[in-house]
Amino acid sequence: MAFPMARSGQTGTAEADAVPLDGVKPRRREKVSAAPIQFSDPLLILSAPRSFSSVVCAMLGQHPQMYGLPETHLFADEMMDRWLDRSSRETYRMTHGLLRTVAELFYGEQTIESVRHARGWLTRRTSSTTGLVFEELALQASPAILVDKSPSTVYSLAAMERAHRFFPQARFIHLVRHPRGQCHSVLKLIKELAKPEYQRGREREVGAVPAWLTDLASFSYSPQGYEDKPDHADVDPQRGWYVLNRNIVEFLKSVPAHQWITIRGEELLTEPDLGLAAIAAWLGVRGDREALELMKHPEQSPYACFGPPGAGIGNDIFFLKDPVLHPGRAEHHSLEGSAAWLDEGRGLLPEVKELAQRLGYQ
Repeated sequence: MAFPMARSGQTGTAEADAVPLDGVKPRRREKVSAAPIQFSDPLLILSAPRSFSSVVCAMLGQHPQMYGLPETHLFADEMMDRWLDRSSRETYRMTHGLLRTVAELFYGEQTIESVRHARGWLTRRTSSTTGLVFEELALQASPAILVDKSPSTVYSLAAMERAHRFFPQARFIHLVRHPRGQCHSVLKLIKELAKPEYQRGREREVGAVPAWLTDLASFSYSPQGYEDKPDHADVDPQRGWYVLNRNIVEFLKSVPAHQWITIRGEELLTEPDLGLAAIAAWLGVRGDREALELMKHPEQSPYACFGPPGAGIGNDIFFLKDPVLHPGRAEHHSLEGSAAWLDEGRGLLPEVKELAQRLGYQ
């Protein structure tokens, strides 16, 4: 389904009706009926960080009727001036994904020069809403369905509601990973980024262990809510899994049932033909053998690599280092038993297990 963007039809104007000094009235211009500008309803992947969203988005983006984006983070703000201001204060490379997208879509390549043009493109839109900028991306990619997977969107109900308000017919995939597997992945990334060789390798692009990652590993919350100021001495990433996935579940209650589905990442990656065919059928796009085969090659995405200086990231760095589909990495876990990152034999919290069971895990 497509959104028409209304344009004002031309009517009689002072210019058309005016009589010049020589007494000759200019010929009235014919009214032109402008065709509506159309683009496909976007597909937004909602997932907590470290939940396979980079590889899944790239997979879907290889479908002949879809276009997968890196992380644009657009829906976290209403207006672009606020988005740009926040990007200067965030502890992660928030602008990189959008800069790479603009460089690729509007300037045809991802180079130092095209990224410079992309920065100017964004600067000229400081008075625009983030939704209008996303619409421009969708129009440029049209008729392909734009696929976005920005993890920052799920940190607040307001951001997800904003995306839905901007694009009421958008589709949503709640992409979830087993809490035990997601927790292991969070802690693994922290450990990897702290290694000296990692800092020597791509220090300029990646930087040190970012605050968002340590925050994710040590969310602090109570049954009444959660605090945004975690105690980093208390590392237990299952709480972050719980809060972010609970946010998604709560948001989707307001979305018509036919516009969203829940996908367990492990099942999609280990049985890609089955999972991708189901997604294609839900979206109403091609599900033939050729389309499925293309989606099993996320490494073909223009964003499945490190970008130029100034826009080098924009995606999970593990994915950027090795963007090939690895079904064997999607391990299956149990909700029972002790958690390796906790002492005294403690396991998953009761509320974590309850939500995981609701999402189909055992």
